[in-house]
Amino acid sequence: MGDLAFVVLANRRRMAMANLEQAFPEMASADRRRVCRGSFQHLGLMCVELCAAMTATPERILAGITLVGLEHLKDAMAKHGRALVLTAHLGNWELLALAHRLTGVPTTVVMRPLDATWLDAMAERLRRRSGIELVDKRNALRPVLGALNRGRMVALLLDQNASRREGIFVSFFGRPASTSKSLAVLAVRTRTPVVPIFIYRERLGEHRVEIHPFFNVEATGDSEQAVAELTQRCAATIEAAVTVAPNQWLWVHNRWRTKPVPPEEPRP
Repeated sequence: MGDLAFVVLANRRRMAMANLEQAFPEMASADRRRVCRGSFQHLGLMCVELCAAMTATPERILAGITLVGLEHLKDAMAKHGRALVLTAHLGNWELLALAHRLTGVPTTVVMRPLDATWLDAMAERLRRRSGIELVDKRNALRPVLGALNRGRMVALLLDQNASRREGIFVSFFGRPASTSKSLAVLAVRTRTPVVPIFIYRERLGEHRVEIHPFFNVEATGDSEQAVAELTQRCAATIEAAVTVAPNQWLWVHNRWRTKPVPPEEPRP
């Protein structure tokens, strides 16, 4: 399925190849093409896994998921009583909704519909089955603050292009990338720790969830600067996670679509 999409979806393939060339300029062209093709194969495997998850019991799916670093999440919850989770469209990210059961921490996820409607329909069914609380990103502030006050962990995916109004520019794979500042704003205003969590496919039906040490958010007089610095740290963390398994990230997405405003020419 992924190989077919790689051949047929020429525009998406060109977008992925262009992104890979910018992200890994020192990588040989043939290797970039292998990563590109692998990312399409990954999406095909995701479809297979999500279809299987529609009929399998949650226990069966969870049996194929291994958690690494759970102590970091437990530490954040013990010290702060709540957490913001930084994650990305990496690995079979939709299985993170179900994997939260392995943590024992009640979870809220801020989401928006996926661009692929067929994939979004399957993902929506899985999310509903997982027992997480879903929050639409378009009206997320009040529900998210409520979730944090109730001692939940709130997950946000922070690797997609943001509009100029919603984002700030930070470096991502060496290029200015408009990135949502929502997570950083929440963290700075509520002093909530940020826990990076990513999932990787080991093989079909087997996945590894990696939980990293949390970021402490210190009090500061310059909240705008703190938001910018934390957003950059989040982007760097996602970049490092993608580098671990580049063929499992969403290179077909136009991540750098929003461009910085060119500086004005000096007047004569």
